[in-house]
Amino acid sequence: MNKYLFPLYAVIIGVLIAQFSKKQNALFTKLLLSFSGAFLLALTLFDLLPEVYHHVEAKLTGLYIMCGILLQIILEFLSKGAEHGHIHIHKHDTKFPWLLFISLCIHSFLEGFPIHQHNDMVYGVLIHKIPIAILVATFLFQSSFSKLQIISFLAVFALMTPLGTFISNNTSLATAYIDVVNAVVIGIFFHISTTILFETGEGHKFNLSKLVAICLGILIAYFI
Repeated sequence: MNKYLFPLYAVIIGVLIAQFSKKQNALFTKLLLSFSGAFLLALTLFDLLPEVYHHVEAKLTGLYIMCGILLQIILEFLSKGAEHGHIHIHKHDTKFPWLLFISLCIHSFLEGFPIHQHNDMVYGVLIHKIPIAILVATFLFQSSFSKLQIISFLAVFALMTPLGTFISNNTSLATAYIDVVNAVVIGIFFHISTTILFETGEGHKFNLSKLVAICLGILIAYFI
């Protein structure tokens, strides 16, 4: 059961890093994002994709994956790209960011569905959520929102992935459609991870570090 709570721990770790960091380390966060993008993409290809293609007809699987990509594009239209590290909250804005909140919650809820006892997708989600949680928490702490709003935002965001995992593992309806949902989530993962990987870095030094981080992510995912 503790394995299912790893995404929750990831958010807690991200919030703690954001809370105790004197200032946001942009290079560290970008490299962590690159590593997480490569790690998540590799695990999706090595673990989740073959499983879905084994249970669902090939052309339908491709259709569901494309639906996932389109769904993530819509979610990013609402969140402005928060799922892959782009978060824009104005410091003096006191209006609660409902679109960002709803988009992140839907994304987090769906990414909990592929997590099962027999696969390693939980590690991909874990690594993916830490840098996102750092960025979300950092911008919330720098905003003018009340403490209750910030705590509520982070608490619901943290619980959505374990909720998705619980539903996918304990309800008959989710079991019947789990492969379809997983195919949609593959599309979501493909879009997020490739967006992270193809974003250009600043300067050759960062590009080299990013390449190393990407290679490490793929290598670790292969041998996990």
